[in-house]
Amino acid sequence: MPATLNDQKRTAIAEKLADIKAIQSVIIDNEEQFLSQCSDEHLRKRLEDMLEDDQKNLDIVETAITQYGVQAEPKSTVQELVNQTKNTFSRSELSLYDKMAQHELLKHGQVVSGLVVHKAAQVVGKDVEAALAPLNTVNFENRAHQEQLKGMLEYLGTLELTGQEPQQGLWARVQDAIAAATGVVGSATTQASNSGSADVLDLIFMDHQKAKTLISEIRNADSAEQCKALFGQLYKDLVVHSKAEEEVVYPAVQPFYGSDDTQELYAEQAEMENLLNEIKSMASTGNAFMAKIKQLKSMVGDHTRQEESTMFASMRKNLSHEDRERMGMRFKESKQKLQSQM
Repeated sequence: MPATLNDQKRTAIAEKLADIKAIQSVIIDNEEQFLSQCSDEHLRKRLEDMLEDDQKNLDIVETAITQYGVQAEPKSTVQELVNQTKNTFSRSELSLYDKMAQHELLKHGQVVSGLVVHKAAQVVGKDVEAALAPLNTVNFENRAHQEQLKGMLEYLGTLELTGQEPQQGLWARVQDAIAAATGVVGSATTQASNSGSADVLDLIFMDHQKAKTLISEIRNADSAEQCKALFGQLYKDLVVHSKAEEEVVYPAVQPFYGSDDTQELYAEQAEMENLLNEIKSMASTGNAFMAKIKQLKSMVGDHTRQEESTMFASMRKNLSHEDRERMGMRFKESKQKLQSQM
């Protein structure tokens, strides 16, 4: 039987997924190499977090390919790019800055490829869109990583040229990068769109990014005092975010997202709040504290991945943009009320 146009589209998506997987593997190899070459402790800690995210994201890509059900090989041009990147990164005369600049371009390509696959899935069919929904999380994180890499490049480039750090510290640059990635200026938890309202999905995602950034900063903090201050902000943000979701979002999505999946989100947030309270009672230093922060990082990562993939996809399918903006307004109002009570 001759292939139909729809079959050809599905095969083309499978090839693009294979391309994404191949590049994701190279990205992981690059970051492992960066860690072996980088002596700056601040950069190392951020690269470690990025590598951990990318290793998890490779698993998500592989799972999405399995769910999609169509296997393919990377295009020859992508395989050539993979080989070229490996050869380039093996050259000893290239500085860490030079290599990281090339790495940022690979991240940019992943962002574009992920968005293209997402849009193509919407065109081909609901089954394809559902199968590939987990890739939304990878797309979000790659976009955030790309912006963070720009901040790291500015820091590293200045350090290589002058032997001194730029006047604006690395953390400030990464904060700017997160703001650029999420399209906001100022607090990611309170900023609204120009129309006075924002899509609730954007607000939830920005909260997630802020929480992940705070966790990273706690793990990289130089003192117990800094840990305490950062965790205080993280505790407030996560508790307010969770309660606002439980008040506004979860009851609204349960009819179409499903009782079991929604209850799982409730249960995860209850478990997270218990862990937050446990950490709050601990001294903000030492291996035990950092072990709990690592546990929290994993818990937050798993929870946000579910929301940003399956829950977000379900909300896009069942709620209009106007519905999501109205929910965004209620979500924001709920958070403001909760913040005033803490």
